[in-house]
Amino acid sequence: MNRLRQSFAELASTGQKRLLPYVTAGYPSLAATVEILRRLDPKLCACVELGIPFSDPIADGPVIQASFSYALEHGFKLDTLWQALTDARDDIALPLVAMVSYSIVYRRNPAAFVADAVAAGIDGLIVPDLSLEEADELARIGHEHDCPLVMLVAPTSDERRRKRIGGISEPFIYYQSLVGVTGERDELPAELSENVRRLRAESGKPVCVGFGVATAAQVAAVCQVADGAIVGSAIVRRIGAAMESDASVDNVARVVADFVSELAQPP
Repeated sequence: MNRLRQSFAELASTGQKRLLPYVTAGYPSLAATVEILRRLDPKLCACVELGIPFSDPIADGPVIQASFSYALEHGFKLDTLWQALTDARDDIALPLVAMVSYSIVYRRNPAAFVADAVAAGIDGLIVPDLSLEEADELARIGHEHDCPLVMLVAPTSDERRRKRIGGISEPFIYYQSLVGVTGERDELPAELSENVRRLRAESGKPVCVGFGVATAAQVAAVCQVADGAIVGSAIVRRIGAAMESDASVDNVARVVADFVSELAQPP
């Protein structure tokens, strides 16, 4: 069983709900990214979503877009990330899920991309712009390499689409809590609980909620109805703020680890 599946199997057996933090690879540097991954507490997190910078993001809001631009402008390369993860993987306790545009996967060749990702220690993939019609091939390749494909369900997805995604996505489904792009919101949608309940019942799989989740109170509210809470923009924004005061690897990693601990604690 790979690390991502094992993490969710353990959560299911204990009934625990956990945080799924997102960080942008190479922001502000690969050294900082690796140190952040080393410091995140596996007792608080189910896995880490590792965003792969891309010049034309699809569903990312301004905070994550800016982090992508910074990383790319400062020389981010995918092969360098794979090498950095390979060198550090034994020191990183959490499963890693690469969140990556299908343009990158396709350009590299899907089978080659998945093989390289797994060799670097990636445990799963999220490909937000992958069409449902093309998902079967990547899911099959992921299955062959023990690298499951996690898929997104939007609030506007109809029953037929939800059920098909539920049959492909593993070991959990990423529920997009709202229509639009990622980013911090003051309130969670009123229909969140019912939509998660329905999706879990249709798929029989854990459902984790992202888009708009930004505070410890919101994480706790999501975990009342779902199997995990995904926080991205609020974490990436903290990285940017840390860079302004002290861009050292140690300071950036400490700020992120402290904020993740804060998010995971009951308000």
